[in-house]
Amino acid sequence: MAREYIARDPRTGRQIRSSRRGKAVKEGFRTLSPNPGPWESLGPSDIIPLASGQVSKVEIPTIEGKWTLGRIDAIKALHKVLEEEVEQAHAALIEALDDDYPDVRIAGLKSLPSFALRRQDTLFQCLSDRLQDEVEAVREEARTCLKRVSPLFPSGCEGILRRELRDDRREHRDNAFDSLQQASREWPEVGCLHLDELIREEEADLRIRGSKILRTITTKGGAEAWDLIGWSLQDEEVRVRRNAARTLPALADVEPRIATVLVEASIEERDRSIRDSVIRALKKLDMQSPRVVQMIIRGAGDDDVETRKACIGQLVIIMTGQELRETAANLLRSESDPGLRKRLAALSVDPDFEGTEEEKNKALAPLDKVVVLLPELEEDLPRNSESGPNDLREDDKRDSGRPPNEVGR
Repeated sequence: MAREYIARDPRTGRQIRSSRRGKAVKEGFRTLSPNPGPWESLGPSDIIPLASGQVSKVEIPTIEGKWTLGRIDAIKALHKVLEEEVEQAHAALIEALDDDYPDVRIAGLKSLPSFALRRQDTLFQCLSDRLQDEVEAVREEARTCLKRVSPLFPSGCEGILRRELRDDRREHRDNAFDSLQQASREWPEVGCLHLDELIREEEADLRIRGSKILRTITTKGGAEAWDLIGWSLQDEEVRVRRNAARTLPALADVEPRIATVLVEASIEERDRSIRDSVIRALKKLDMQSPRVVQMIIRGAGDDDVETRKACIGQLVIIMTGQELRETAANLLRSESDPGLRKRLAALSVDPDFEGTEEEKNKALAPLDKVVVLLPELEEDLPRNSESGPNDLREDDKRDSGRPPNEVGR
């Protein structure tokens, strides 16, 4: 059996792992095969002779009559060959990818993704050549092929992607970044590898496009991804910083300590989009952390009203009592926004001393309920009861100086 393709990090040579790879390979023949067509009717014994040109055509009987299938159909079916014919099928595919006729080369590109699951030798070099083909239709099919194979074979496509990402032709660059995006979902290490190079490029377009992929690797890229986010937050191009800032809310969910450091470094950003992302991340951080507390206090006095509003809203979470009132009073002295002034004024007041009568009474314990029996209801009490809630003892009646039947009237 052909050896399994093992993706490796080009820098270390170590295997790149992904929990989703096994499932992707298992479904590979179904998802990577050419579109359904007459080629599916070919039997294994007919594929090699027809694909290599030993036979010019094969007739397949159907209920509608006979189908005449040729070389292009056989090339699409190469991944169906028996195990002992894989070498011959591989040679036939290489020959097709270098054929003089564009239609044959296109058929080879359609077959490449599914056949690569069985053997990859030289196939990616052929794909690289076809991306530079003189015929636009062939180049278009090669771009589609690259997008399909890059999530499964990142090491084989690593050099191709590096070149295509920097291609001056817009369609090639767009396709390469789409391919990198898909590969990064399966292999975060691959995304980090390419982004580590892209964010150092002088061309702003490369840095901007690369920074859009940061969100794909935020939660699974580990320390290398966090470094890439931190560097991008310091980029001179504001669109790069915006894209990097959009990762902060998600990072706050999975790695709040790292998010705290990055939020603190970006909280004074002047760009509105960046500040919005920073504020969303700030609200997700641990409010018991002293670093977060100091950040909120500083933000409550920021020049930007939206930042102040967000941080003042968090004061009641991180502070209570006299500390909250003193902080609110200090902020009130420099606050100019009417809405925030009203809110700070309310926070700076101690309701037990300066509040309304109703607010002061809220802290008091409620009185016990007292039941008073009216005189006319006393006559309804049973006379033969030994005691009752309003019965007076004989001593009390005598002390009252009145006849017993006059007591309580």
